[in-house]
Amino acid sequence: VDLRALADHQLADIRLSQIGFVFQSFNLLPALTIFENVAWPLEFSGLSKASVRERVHDSLVRVGIAERAQRYPSELSGGEQQRAAIARAIATRPTILLADEPTGSLDSRTGRLVLDLLRTLNKSEMVTVLMVTHNAFAATYGDRTLEMRDGVIERDIRGDDSQSVEEKS
Repeated sequence: VDLRALADHQLADIRLSQIGFVFQSFNLLPALTIFENVAWPLEFSGLSKASVRERVHDSLVRVGIAERAQRYPSELSGGEQQRAAIARAIATRPTILLADEPTGSLDSRTGRLVLDLLRTLNKSEMVTVLMVTHNAFAATYGDRTLEMRDGVIERDIRGDDSQSVEEKS
């Protein structure tokens, strides 16, 4: 789809239905419960209330915070807020998930659980995951890793095929 040819409302529809966003700063709405934060983008999708509830619950279970659904963001730890942000991103069942440091606020055990979830989304549910991270361990979860410095790609790593950009030129 040539995005340049689409009207603003068409672009908004694509962002809503096909792209999930996990922001480094969470971007949770403080006046809404975690359940409401995850449900919020679904409210625009035309789903029934029952379907919205089901998707929100499923997403919260997948990230391990279903028991915190009626809490407000300020009542959660940073790691729980990050998992709520991930739940919001996956509740729409996107085809592309853009994740900015999705494990940045998580302890190592929870970080591995989130990375496993992202891998499952990619492998089993065919979701393309584009993750930006400074965490070398998190980067190993990708099928392809682009190492950048100062906005320039220095290395393109595909599985076991690792070469610098200079070597490929």
